[in-house]
Amino acid sequence: MKYPLRWPRTLASRLSLIFLVGLILAQALSFGAQYYERYESAKNTMLGNLETDVSTSIAILDRLPADERASWLPQLDRRNYRYLLDEGSPGRAMNDTPIAVTSIKDAIGMDYPMTVTDIPGPIKRFQVHLKLADGSPVTIDVRPSMVPLSPWLPFVLLGQLALLILCTWLAVRIAIGPLTRLAQAVETLDPNTHPVLLDEKGPTEVAHAARAFNAMQARIAAYLKERMQLLAAISHDLQTPITRMKLRAEFMDDSSEKDKLWNDLSEMEHLVREGVAYARSVHGATEETRRTNLDSFLDSLVFDYQDMNKLVQLSGKSDAVIDTRPHALRRVLVNLTDNALKFAGAAELQVQTGADGKLSLKVLDRGPGISEEDLAHVMEPFYRVENSRNRSTGGTGLGLAIAQQLALALGGSLTLSNREGGGLCAELTLPSSPLKP
Repeated sequence: MKYPLRWPRTLASRLSLIFLVGLILAQALSFGAQYYERYESAKNTMLGNLETDVSTSIAILDRLPADERASWLPQLDRRNYRYLLDEGSPGRAMNDTPIAVTSIKDAIGMDYPMTVTDIPGPIKRFQVHLKLADGSPVTIDVRPSMVPLSPWLPFVLLGQLALLILCTWLAVRIAIGPLTRLAQAVETLDPNTHPVLLDEKGPTEVAHAARAFNAMQARIAAYLKERMQLLAAISHDLQTPITRMKLRAEFMDDSSEKDKLWNDLSEMEHLVREGVAYARSVHGATEETRRTNLDSFLDSLVFDYQDMNKLVQLSGKSDAVIDTRPHALRRVLVNLTDNALKFAGAAELQVQTGADGKLSLKVLDRGPGISEEDLAHVMEPFYRVENSRNRSTGGTGLGLAIAQQLALALGGSLTLSNREGGGLCAELTLPSSPLKP
């Protein structure tokens, strides 16, 4: 089965691949050009030495007495060729004339007529046959071979490859490091908390991107603060005329219209209070953190409900003492518990510590639950589920939005899910590490 080649997904792997392949190809081309030049130079030198050595060796053998020629052969032998004092091995005529044969002919061909035969066998070789002045046969047995490589050359190549990999890794790290830090800063960007500024040092492009990101953080925080201040101001200022209208309604004669007007004003007052609470929840991170015993905190919350004859129970113990914002945490749990009491009449708080050390606080009820289509939207501001959280029940669509904002300010997360057998589970997950003020 063939698998198609896939382009790497990460930028680091793509840059590493491009740099490494490009440098290796450039190094291979450079090595190939140098090797070819060295080969040509060595070949020309070898052929020049071959002409001189063959002409000298044949002249020595021709001048030596016949009985002394055999003792001189070891001194005349070379790595690629040797001399034989016989007719040589049987062979066949050569189709292509090697360049070494041309050099030998140039050296002694005019004085010593010769024939060349190709010797079959596993090793490529040929023989040059000639006769000395006294008629004695001499055979030059030639074994062509490649130009030898230096034994240290493979180690040099491995060292160059290691250097290429090191340089590639360093270049990719320098190029990707600022981008990785920027991506991490974007993931942790939270206008509700104190901004974490990027270091504006480094290359020009990196410093410019860091300055732009820091300026963007400041603009987002200022924009959000301005909008929340506007919402809080409007909501706060509306409370005064609503209060005056309720006072005037008190002096009206009893009638159905008076009751309707009073209910409308009460609903408006509740909506205004929720608007102020939501505006404040967006800046929930401004509350100072305190060392809090979680079990005592939850016991106090549940006892307050039980003193008001509310069906609220607590199960589980954490034995945890955490750094948290107690007012924000209490507001989250109160909103979730009030919702459970409103739609189910009873609520159960469960606390447990996960395997990763995170704390899980669950508010459970057996109410109607929420449809799967609405679960993804119920924590949006002013979103209501028509079949349960409508205006007739007093809902404003801000309770869960406030809880969500405060959960983020606590460094945790809030998730909703339907329970088996009916009901809703609201889970607040808190980090085990202390919060940063």
